[in-house]
Amino acid sequence: MSQEDEVWLQLVDEPISAIVAEVEAEDPELRALVASPEKLLAFRTFANIRVGVVLGRLLVENEVQAYDGSGTWVETLLENPEHRREIVAEVRAVAEELAQDGEAEGATPDEATHARFREFARRELGG
Repeated sequence: MSQEDEVWLQLVDEPISAIVAEVEAEDPELRALVASPEKLLAFRTFANIRVGVVLGRLLVENEVQAYDGSGTWVETLLENPEHRREIVAEVRAVAEELAQDGEAEGATPDEATHARFREFARRELGG
């Protein structure tokens, strides 16, 4: 990888994590949606990926001036309030999707389901 490629990756990766952290800090309700450590890790991972995808699409759809040392292309894109709202909406969507998954996971199996599983395990594991 060339030095230019390394600089490009840093300009992409670091701002994305910072954007997700900033949106998270601005909206305390997001933390409530992803309260467990596992959900928080999933939230940050998926939010980083999806924000990266949105930023990539915005970069392709919008003309951005060549880097002159004063600001990154990400900062330039986020100067547009519509782009900022789109990013915030994407981060919120990730949190809401994880919260909905958690609600579905909250349903616990009944005793009949436990009994069927125990019987299956005895049969399959020979115990």
